[in-house]
Amino acid sequence: MTAAPPICELAAVSLEDSDSETCDGSLGRLANGDSKTQTLCAETRLGVNALLANGSIDPGSHMEARSGLKAGPMNSGLPSGRDGSSVGKDLCVDHESPLDWYCSSEGKLVCSHCPIVGSCQGHTVSPIDRKATHVRNQLVDVCEKIQLKALRIERFVNQTLAAKERALQCEASGARERVVARVSRVREALEEEEQRMLEEVQREEERVQQCLLTQRAHWSQALVALTHTRTGLVRTLTHTPDAQLVISSQEIADRVEEAEGVGEPRDTEQLSLAPGRSDSRFLLTLWACTVLLGPSGGPTDGLRFDERTVSPLLSLSDEGRTLTFLPRRARQSPPYDPARFDRWPNALCAPALSSGTHRWVLDVSQSVAFKVGVCYASVERKGAGNESRLGYNASSWVLSHYEGEFSFCHAGAHLRLPLLRRLERLGVLLDWPGHTLLFFDPDSCAVLHALRHPFSAPLLPAFAVADHSITLLP
Repeated sequence: MTAAPPICELAAVSLEDSDSETCDGSLGRLANGDSKTQTLCAETRLGVNALLANGSIDPGSHMEARSGLKAGPMNSGLPSGRDGSSVGKDLCVDHESPLDWYCSSEGKLVCSHCPIVGSCQGHTVSPIDRKATHVRNQLVDVCEKIQLKALRIERFVNQTLAAKERALQCEASGARERVVARVSRVREALEEEEQRMLEEVQREEERVQQCLLTQRAHWSQALVALTHTRTGLVRTLTHTPDAQLVISSQEIADRVEEAEGVGEPRDTEQLSLAPGRSDSRFLLTLWACTVLLGPSGGPTDGLRFDERTVSPLLSLSDEGRTLTFLPRRARQSPPYDPARFDRWPNALCAPALSSGTHRWVLDVSQSVAFKVGVCYASVERKGAGNESRLGYNASSWVLSHYEGEFSFCHAGAHLRLPLLRRLERLGVLLDWPGHTLLFFDPDSCAVLHALRHPFSAPLLPAFAVADHSITLLP
């Protein structure tokens, strides 16, 4: 008699599946957390039960899995028992036995003979009901995770996003109020300054008008007197007999003296608006900030150093933006050019500026001795006299830095500027129609010095370097 193969023993010993953790164990792990997690797990169980009730998962099999009993088939017609009894009609093609085991190594259904004498020897196999229970447990875990994520999303939408929306409305409302308040304050200050300056101009106009009226009346009277004197003298000259003319010499001399006593008319400052009546540091600073920082503010003008003007004491970088002071041993003699400064370390930019508003900025952090400003194209280029020295003639206006001090220089006069800190960059703003030249700090847009001058010719940006280098920024 041939002994039956020890199927049950193999199933009990060598086919144990390590991933057969029950659904209750999975839920138990989550349930061991805080009260919120327990609530979520309970809700998940209710959701899963509802899913089972809707027919997505076999209720009987799920209950068996919960109680540790055998799980039934998932509507596949496969055998559900571990005793080898056939409950379906799918049989193993090699052994004609029910396919009631699952081979994890090959991912297929096998019979009880395949792991012993068949093609699945040495593979990891487990009964279908145990594998199904494991799959159901995994699905429960997935459902729990989905449920938790859904709750987090719902909480984020209903709480976080709602709170953010309310905060956004408050912040936007506050921002609008701040903008309106600041613009209103600037508008009020500007209107007050406008009114003050207009009143000042009006008073000055009335003063000049009164002077004009007084002058007109005075010179009208003088004209009448001169006309009367001239008429009398002409009559005396043409109608007076010689004898009477001779004895009337004193009378004639008195009339001539009276006529000569009328002074020569001349124009005076009293007959014009006083300079600076339309100037205001507040308005000038606000205008400069508007030009530099407003919507129309932008990069500096596309200026370049004119190589023809660069002194032999300086070198110009290849890109045409950096001037460097040369030590004596490194200097060379460039070809003669009437536009070149030959004795002072000067250089000019091109093109000439004769209309509109222009701005340019320089990096002066490397130098402790430099000048930045403007000059007429007619400035002298040759010799060591003041006529070719920037700031020492009537043709140039520069801001100078030397021995740690800033000063404004024009026609040999120096106005010291007590700046609080050493500048890394220095800017120039030229308003040609407004006859205004302004030096500013690009980092703070603070006005360092400003002047109004009736420029009579095009201006060229002018520079001098006596230590290290300065760079014209783009």
